[in-house]
Amino acid sequence: MSALTVVGGFKDKLALYWMARTEQERKFLGIGGAIALLALVYGVLLAPALEGSARLRKELPLLKQQKAQLEAMAKTAAELAGQTPPQVTPMSRETINASLSARGIKPESVSITGEYAKVQVSGVAFSTLVAWLDAQRLEHRISVLEAAITVPTTASPPAGQVDASMTLRQNADAGSR
Repeated sequence: MSALTVVGGFKDKLALYWMARTEQERKFLGIGGAIALLALVYGVLLAPALEGSARLRKELPLLKQQKAQLEAMAKTAAELAGQTPPQVTPMSRETINASLSARGIKPESVSITGEYAKVQVSGVAFSTLVAWLDAQRLEHRISVLEAAITVPTTASPPAGQVDASMTLRQNADAGSR
């Protein structure tokens, strides 16, 4: 059975049904069909478009504000890119000793070999040591290449006290800028 015969059979049944109706029923069915068609068109095409438009109208002020913030950040980034970064003091035994002393850390030894520094401390609060390392990273561009951190072997060490041996290196571009 081809699709053409199915459509033709359906069309014949619809025409027979239509002819069996009175003029008033045909009028009501026509109006009802038109209303159903309008509701379908509204529900499928118009309602989503109107809702999307209303949502975009609500979001537009926020989007404009975000655009202004992005433009301000881009301008600031362009200005910062044109500036020369602050000069960083090259790593030396004196600068390491001074920064350790400022944090209340007494080093057992500090040795500098080329661009590397070996620092050994004992009996230091772990939080103080981490804060010092973070400050070195931020202020002097010094990073930890290797670290051995142990709990002291005394009978009852104070809570949070550690011994540490660290190898540090200052980033190559730190002193050249």
